[in-house]
Amino acid sequence: MERSEAYSFSAAMSGAFLLSCLLFAAINRRQRGPYMDEVFHVPQAQAYCHGRFLQWDPMITTLPGLYLVSVGVVKPTAWLFGWTGSVVCSAGMLRFINLLFSAGNFYLLYLLLSKIHQKNKAVSGFQRILSTLTLAMFPTLYFFTFLYYTDPGSVFFTLFAYLMCLYGNHKTSALLGFCGFMFRQTNIVWTVFCAGNVVAEKLNEAWKTELHKKKDERISARKGSFSDLIRMLQFLIKYLISPKNLVMLTALTWPYIVLVTVFFGFIFINGGIVVGDRSSHEACLHFPQLFYFLSFTVFFSFPHLLTPTKIRKFLLSLQKHPVQYSLITVISLFLIWKFTYVHKYLLADNRHYTFYVWRKVFQRHELVKYVLVPVYIFAGWSFADTLKSKSIFWILMYFVCLLAVTVPQKLLEFRYFILPFLIYRLNIPFPSLYRQLLELAFYIVVNAVTFYLFLNRTFQWPNSEEIQRFMW
Repeated sequence: MERSEAYSFSAAMSGAFLLSCLLFAAINRRQRGPYMDEVFHVPQAQAYCHGRFLQWDPMITTLPGLYLVSVGVVKPTAWLFGWTGSVVCSAGMLRFINLLFSAGNFYLLYLLLSKIHQKNKAVSGFQRILSTLTLAMFPTLYFFTFLYYTDPGSVFFTLFAYLMCLYGNHKTSALLGFCGFMFRQTNIVWTVFCAGNVVAEKLNEAWKTELHKKKDERISARKGSFSDLIRMLQFLIKYLISPKNLVMLTALTWPYIVLVTVFFGFIFINGGIVVGDRSSHEACLHFPQLFYFLSFTVFFSFPHLLTPTKIRKFLLSLQKHPVQYSLITVISLFLIWKFTYVHKYLLADNRHYTFYVWRKVFQRHELVKYVLVPVYIFAGWSFADTLKSKSIFWILMYFVCLLAVTVPQKLLEFRYFILPFLIYRLNIPFPSLYRQLLELAFYIVVNAVTFYLFLNRTFQWPNSEEIQRFMW
């Protein structure tokens, strides 16, 4: 990092943290007590603060990583500053842990952008810092910086594991992946993603060698005819059934294999992935979740995905491949027809934005969910088009992980989209400065509206005196 870039990065990070501290103070003045899921998280962390490590709230569905880290930070800090009484492990003190995670995420996002795009010499330090600031303010994640939820810590350890994987420190990456797993069990998918990065890199090297051998056949590494796809699948099968290759890949990815083995041991002992209340967190094949994620991504990345050029390219693609798109449409309609699930929380909890998205859009008419298929197809095409700079094996690995982390979820919850979105956004090519500024401005507006609604547009339920607030 050059000196000028270092100064600019320090200024951006310090300014963002100061702004977050001011916003943190405003939110804690208005909402002093636990809110929403904090009703479960805060008392559990306070029990750990008082040494009651065997006490567990059965309504909590995640492992105790957040509470263990909180106690590990708060207790030494309280001893150092001489804090006693209710301030130690209060709701405000526990929420501040996520503010620290947010600062860590800012730094990790910068390091990841620098590492992933290190070969792109056209990208300036200012663009890296601007993209870091934008992603750090990603509305769905940024909002939970100010509440005692698992999301900021979950993102921190997962991004840290990804960074270590990119630098080849796989044992450290697996250890950090375990920390992420302790925050949220589904983060094991991103451990598989890290292992997949290693495998995809080796596959890509071997495939390039294969292409070099058959240079005269002009096989494309990324896109081509159906025969090219068959040839690639044959190569993939041949490569993965080779004992020599399997031994080599195992030697490279064994830390991740150990962690995944531990995960399956946990599943066997626990009787499922969810701890605590399982009645509201049943796994199912909810394929439309992928469509919701793609729509979510287009909404938050519209400066990159929803452009006149993209639309023209998509329409040309439709003209060139009508049969393929017709088949995709039929499959999409079938998946929506047979695999759409509506969670009871989605219909009952009017504090979440998803409640209004579902009511205002999907519940207008039974046919709406089918009418949106062209939007989903465009979103999927545009999403894949921005990843074409990556190898076909990386794309395949990412999509497998994306399916694994979204499809089993019955509840439509925007928080579940945070990590797959960030990993996608980190890996697409740097857009123009204008599009970066537009994206940042959009995030600032969305955050401003979100916090305004949360702080000022409160309401009450008919049979309750508690103040309710709108949130993601």
